[in-house]
Amino acid sequence: MLEPENNTPYKSREEVHQKGPSAKWFWVFWIVLIGLGTTAAYLYSNHLKEQVVVQLQQDTRQEMAAFKAEYDQRFNELVQEMDEMQSKVQSFNELLTFTKDQASGKTDNSNKLYSQLSQVEKQLKELERKMELLK
Repeated sequence: MLEPENNTPYKSREEVHQKGPSAKWFWVFWIVLIGLGTTAAYLYSNHLKEQVVVQLQQDTRQEMAAFKAEYDQRFNELVQEMDEMQSKVQSFNELLTFTKDQASGKTDNSNKLYSQLSQVEKQLKELERKMELLK
């Protein structure tokens, strides 16, 4: 039998099967590489999301602390103003009560004290006049 020459452009089945497994491994390598790249990108995006969430939480805590400090300061200022207003109101109430007592003719302890002071002052003036007469 005559053997065919290997100068033909067609390849035999054995030659095709010899090249097949290397092409198969090439495709498996690329599929695994793409899978690893996709997994790495997914994990990295999750890592970035976590970092953004942590940063936002820290920023929010700082802003809330600053807001609370400002709120406390304003609240304390308002409390001081309220105390001042309360003391003014109390002073006015005392003054109104005193003038009301003076107008109605009723006397309370403060009016009695005022009256007594007035009497003491009159007596002092009389004593001064008497002292002058004795000189």
